[in-house]
Amino acid sequence: MSTQYDVLVVGGRVAGASTAMLLARAGARVALVERAVYGSDTVSTHGLMRAGVMQLSRWQLLDRLADTPPIRRTTFHYTDREPVAVTIRPGAGVDALYAPRRRLLDRVLTEAAGEAGVDVIHEHVVTTLLSDDCGRVTGARAQNRARRTLELTAGITVGADGIRSTVASAVNARLLRQDRSRSAVLYRYYADVRATGYEWAYGPGAGAGLIPTNDGLTCVFVATTPTRMRSLRRGGTDQAFAVLLAQTGLMTDGSPVGPMHGWAGVAGFVRQAWGPGWALVGDAGYYKDPITTHGMTDALRDAEVLTDALTGTEPREPALATYQATRDRLSGALADATDRVASYAWTLDEVRVLLRQVSAAMRAEVEYLESPKPKHFLV
Repeated sequence: MSTQYDVLVVGGRVAGASTAMLLARAGARVALVERAVYGSDTVSTHGLMRAGVMQLSRWQLLDRLADTPPIRRTTFHYTDREPVAVTIRPGAGVDALYAPRRRLLDRVLTEAAGEAGVDVIHEHVVTTLLSDDCGRVTGARAQNRARRTLELTAGITVGADGIRSTVASAVNARLLRQDRSRSAVLYRYYADVRATGYEWAYGPGAGAGLIPTNDGLTCVFVATTPTRMRSLRRGGTDQAFAVLLAQTGLMTDGSPVGPMHGWAGVAGFVRQAWGPGWALVGDAGYYKDPITTHGMTDALRDAEVLTDALTGTEPREPALATYQATRDRLSGALADATDRVASYAWTLDEVRVLLRQVSAAMRAEVEYLESPKPKHFLV
């Protein structure tokens, strides 16, 4: 079975679903292929920052995040001084932040893509990219568990399939940046936690946080270097979690719900974002450590940056070069600061400076997203 599209998006999580939705709303014929079951959960930082919330509001999707509590304050805890509370000031159409579970957010974005006319295909794995005689990508083959194969041809194929992207590997996307640091993370959900909003905590060699999310639960996480995490986990995962939480000075009441989740960590990177017939978006093209809790916001932002490139009046290849330049301009300072935070080699005075740099770096993306956007789709 072969079907022709303007755009094929591989990967139907935050980056892929939002890219497909925006392109379809702009008039493109789009297919979206996702390997996972519809509505499934995934490892996530949960937290959305101002730019991401602003986009969901503008796309008229924010009200679909049922029972996700509004977050109007962020508190920073340090072991050498009193906590610092920052109120979320209304601005850019945002009066609160949100931290939805991925099984909710991904579903909302996928449903919005379907409503916009996207052909959404779950439980299919892309096995091969198609190309013409000149090596230009022209689509992909995808297969389900029953070995039913779909051949999906498209003017451009977008890889939104995560850190270990099949699309990036198949096109041999060039590595432009490789960070040195990575966090090992443990997290668990708790009921009846008295969190005041986002709460981030820092102690020597460790970080932790409280993130209020759906179903009355709070995601509680701890993070440190992979080497230290491995050492602590020799005494058991629960003990490692308790030790790191205590070393940040963050205390939590409440009762644990469900199992512990872990993430061994991957160092941040930036890949070439486009080539003949292909583009990368989200973690497939740019990934940074989760300690600054900006991954979902990056994914939503870059979905819009890519859509701007493909819906403008500029020819395709210069437009995609502009997409990459814009992504890199909006990401550079935040990636630099994140890599240093993820080293855990800072003093508490140093990490406070780094966190101010993270905050300052977020302003540029809000300004970009508030600027006028082109609306003419190039087939």
